Amino acid sequence: MCSICGMIDFKDDRRINEGILTQMGSKMAHRGPDQQGIYMSRNVAFQHNRLSVMDIENGLQPMTAVFGGKKYTIIYNGEIYNSAELRKTLKEYNICFKTNCDTETVLYTYIVFREKAPELLNGIFAFAVLLEDENRVFLCRDRFGVKPFFYTQVGTTLLIASEIKALLAHPDVKSEIDREGLWQLLYLSPVTINGSGVFKNICEIKPAHSGYFDKDGLKLMPYWKLKAQDWKGNSTEAAEVTKEIFTDAVNRQLISDVPLAVLLSGGLDSSVITAVAAENYKRSNMQLSTYSFEYEGNKESFKQSLFQPQGDDEYAVYLSDKLGTQHTVLTAPTSKVADYLFDAVNARDIPGQADIDSSLLYFCKRIKEKHTVVLSGECSDEIFGGYPWFYREEMLYRDFFPWIHSPKARIQLFKEDIVKADEGYDFISNIYKKSILECPLTGNESKEMKTARIATWLSVNYFMTSLLERKDRMSMYSGLEVRVPFSDHRILEFVFNVPWSIKFENNTEKALLRNAMKNRLPEKILYRKKSPYPKTHNPEYERLVTERLRERLKKRGLLFELLKPNAVNELFEGEGGTWFGQLMAKPQLIAWLVQFDYWADKYNVNIVN
Repeated sequence: MCSICGMIDFKDDRRINEGILTQMGSKMAHRGPDQQGIYMSRNVAFQHNRLSVMDIENGLQPMTAVFGGKKYTIIYNGEIYNSAELRKTLKEYNICFKTNCDTETVLYTYIVFREKAPELLNGIFAFAVLLEDENRVFLCRDRFGVKPFFYTQVGTTLLIASEIKALLAHPDVKSEIDREGLWQLLYLSPVTINGSGVFKNICEIKPAHSGYFDKDGLKLMPYWKLKAQDWKGNSTEAAEVTKEIFTDAVNRQLISDVPLAVLLSGGLDSSVITAVAAENYKRSNMQLSTYSFEYEGNKESFKQSLFQPQGDDEYAVYLSDKLGTQHTVLTAPTSKVADYLFDAVNARDIPGQADIDSSLLYFCKRIKEKHTVVLSGECSDEIFGGYPWFYREEMLYRDFFPWIHSPKARIQLFKEDIVKADEGYDFISNIYKKSILECPLTGNESKEMKTARIATWLSVNYFMTSLLERKDRMSMYSGLEVRVPFSDHRILEFVFNVPWSIKFENNTEKALLRNAMKNRLPEKILYRKKSPYPKTHNPEYERLVTERLRERLKKRGLLFELLKPNAVNELFEGEGGTWFGQLMAKPQLIAWLVQFDYWADKYNVNIVN
C-alpha cells in the first residue's frame, strides 16, 4: 500500500514543477514511509510513497518498462490477488519480469491488454500509467473504491492524488466548499456522493471507472457493472458456491512478505475470515495473530440497544481460544479517543465519524507496532443483507437514505440563510431517488427480492464506500495496510443474484453466509446477532467532547459563525438519539462538531456560492 500523486499537462509543460510535486507527495508520507520516488518527463510528473509489503527490495516506484519499442511508467497503490495467474498469462506474451511485486504485474497487464486490463485484475487498486510515446495517461480505480483516487484540474493541468490534502498543497488549488459540499457534510457525512471530493472542484474517480487524460481532456468510463440475472438453484448449492469463492478470497489475501494479522470482533464476519486464515496458517505450522477492540470503562457503562445488543470481548477471546490464534485485546483510553478526533480529520481531510474514526486510528497505531497488514470484515453486511433496511420496507421506501435516521439532526443547528436546509434536503433526496432507479433489475423479481436488490445497490454504492474510506484513511495514516476479503467482486456478483428467501432463510440475517460457513464456526459465534464496530459508552467521553466544543467555540471560528444562537446549548441539554447508522448518537454529534470546527480552521476552509 502506498500513495500516488501526479501533475499532467500536455498543453503547457511549464506547469510541471518538481518542487510542488514533492510538496504534494510529502503530505501523504504516512501512507508510504518506507520509500519515495519521483519520475519526471516533459509533460508528466509522478510521485510515489511506498509501504513495502511484497518484494520489499525491488518494488520501488514510479516503475518504467519499455515494450514493443514504447515506454510506459506507472504509479500504483493497491494489492492484486490474482497476480500469479496474470503473470502466467503475461509470460505467453514474452513478458520477462524483473520483480515479484504487484506493480510490475499491473503495468504489464495494462501494456498487453490496455483498456481491458482493469477487468482482469482481482484486487484493490488505484493507478496511473504514462504512455510516453502517445502523450496520454491511463487512470484507473478498483471496483468498490477501496483505494482512493482524487483529482482536480488547474487550467490545462490535471492533478491526481490518493488524498485531498496533497491536492490542496498545490498553490493554485483553493480550500473552498460550496453549498452542495456543505449539504453533503450536514446531511450525508461520513457518506459522500460518488465522484465528489466535497471540496469545490475536487473530484474522485468513481469506483470501477477508468479512462485517459490527454490534450483533449479527461474521459472516464465504467469498466465493470453489477448485473442482475435470474438464478436457479437451492440453498445448499448457494452455500457451497459462496463458501468456495469466499475461502478463495481469504486465502489469496493472506500472501504477504511482512507480518499479517486479522481483526477479530467475535462477530460473524470477522470470525469467518479468522477461521479460514487460522486454518491456512496451521497448514504451514504458523500461528495467526488476531486483535479485538475495547474501550476504557465500557463494561461498567455499556447499555444494550437494538443495534448493539452485546459487547465483543467475550466472543473474540472465546473464538481465539477455539481457533488457537495469538490474541490481543486493545483497549482505547477515553482521553485518547477524544484526542485523536483531530488526527482523524487530518487522515480523512473532512469531518468524519467522530470517535468511530478516532478510536480506529488509535487501534491502528497500536497494531502497527507489531504488524503491517491486517484483514478485516467490512463489506459483508452490504453484500449479504445484514442491515434492517434489507427487509424493513419502511426504512427503504422513503425519500432519504435509510441509514440516516434523523436527516436534519445536524443541519438544524446551522443558520438557515447560509445552509438552505430545504434546498439541501431536496438535493440529497433527488440523489437518493435517482440511485434507486439505477439499480440493476431483471423485472422478474419478487417484491422481497426487489427490495433486497435495491438495498444491496444503495448499501454497496454509498454506505460501504464510506466504511472503506474510513478504514483506508485511519489505517494508512498509521502506515498499516488493511485488506477486505469480502470486497472480492466475485462474491458480490454471485450473492446479488441469489434469491432473498435463501439469503434471509428462517428470517435470519445473512443466512447464506452462516450456512456457507457452518462447519467452520461454533454455534455461539455462527448465530450471534449482529453487533457493529464498538463505540465508547463511557460518560467521561461526552464530558470531554462537550468541554472541547465549548473551548473551540470561544475562538469564534467558522463553525461559530454558521451555528444558530443557542443551538449548541440546546444540544447539550437535550436527550439526543441515534441519527446516523447504528452508532452515531448525541456524544458523536458533539464530537463531529468539534471535528468540523477543527477542520474549518486547519484547512482554512472558505464557503462560497
